[in-house]
Amino acid sequence: MSAVTVSSAPLVSVRVSSSLNSFTADKRLNRGITLAELKCKLELVVGSPASCMDLQLFSADNTFLQNLDQDDALLGSYPVDDGCRIHVIDKSGARIGEFEDLSRVEKYELSNEAYEKRTDSVRSFLKKNKMGKFNEEETAQMKAENDRKLEEERVAAEAITTGARCEVRAVGLPTKRGTVMYVGQTDFKPGYWVGVKYDEPLGKHDGSVEGKRYFTCSPKYGAFVKPQHVSVGDYPEEDYGLDDEM
Repeated sequence: MSAVTVSSAPLVSVRVSSSLNSFTADKRLNRGITLAELKCKLELVVGSPASCMDLQLFSADNTFLQNLDQDDALLGSYPVDDGCRIHVIDKSGARIGEFEDLSRVEKYELSNEAYEKRTDSVRSFLKKNKMGKFNEEETAQMKAENDRKLEEERVAAEAITTGARCEVRAVGLPTKRGTVMYVGQTDFKPGYWVGVKYDEPLGKHDGSVEGKRYFTCSPKYGAFVKPQHVSVGDYPEEDYGLDDEM
């Protein structure tokens, strides 16, 4: 009869893999549990019923050690060390990857009307405490502030004409010169914007954003900036030397 090796350390860190899944899970297990108890714990990890499991033990370097085939035996009676892998072979007939296919999971759906009637929802909590969009005073203040900023942008935009020379000054960025190519609202962001063709390739695009063309220029020469950052005037074209040949 072969000798049984029992480790004195009560806990062991192992990886768990399964014939049903592509992932592995790291688990700390008590060496004092039986294999039957271990299988019950692994049900939640791999999704296979405990009664349909066969267990195999692999070393840290992925060498097969032996089958874990005695349900009443203690886990610690096997040579399970930190870094070992316990592989679960499913015998239930489930398909490989079945428990990873989210399209097969039945979704819980709740209509807006039913959700509105619930008293234990986030929406109900916000309503009771007049928070977020349910705070009428705060919502009105935010709307008024947004309207004020939009009006300021509109007035600033009306003072800028297409074709004018301009300087773009934004906090933390170098001053850039160019020509105004577009003034108005856009589809990519709310508010008023000024499209500028820079004198040098200091921009981000060619006048087209998210598939819509607002003006035309060479790649990396175009940019959109807020009206308050644009000053129009008799600004001569500057040469930053970015196109010089080396």
